[in-house]
Amino acid sequence: MAVIMSVVASAVAVTVYFTWFKPSDFKPQWTDSFIQLPPPETLGTMSVEEAIQRRRSIRSYTSDPLSLQDVSQLLWAAQGITDSARNLRAAPSAGATYPLEVYIVVGNNSVTELADGLYRYDPHGHRLEHVLKGDLRSSLAEAALGQTWIKEAPINIIIAAVYERTTARYGERGIRYVHMEAGHAAQNLYLQLQLED
Repeated sequence: MAVIMSVVASAVAVTVYFTWFKPSDFKPQWTDSFIQLPPPETLGTMSVEEAIQRRRSIRSYTSDPLSLQDVSQLLWAAQGITDSARNLRAAPSAGATYPLEVYIVVGNNSVTELADGLYRYDPHGHRLEHVLKGDLRSSLAEAALGQTWIKEAPINIIIAAVYERTTARYGERGIRYVHMEAGHAAQNLYLQLQLED
């Protein structure tokens, strides 16, 4: 796992606040669109302190494909269920409103066992819903102000939000809470990469 995850550390682009689409814009147009993810690992070999000290943003990528286990681990770290009795997730959420929707854009031959396209992470089933087919990385890079490293990354994790889930309870200040939650989820992703490196 350490060897695989070191590949992931240099193969993931994380886009935190993104307006390319709204989560409600995409519904799969075919049946059998769900892919069950392997269960996440919950024991590691590195301390959180060491992971924080080693955390860096890397924008050079290997050509080796990621595994479905790699994808599973990253998505669980961002928004996975950590307490099934209370449906609590890996990242804290104001009032447990959970406004975040996590998507992954997979490039051609970038993840073993996954076709290229856009996938939505379903934390309750720990599975992916295949939403759009095709390699969308160039379109994503263009929408992200032409950042070429986005189209070069084998996968991009997109953190979107349904603000109303939080603002319905907290009013306008809920917008700040959503942004804070996106930061928590992104930090979890970076720490997960370091913990497994």
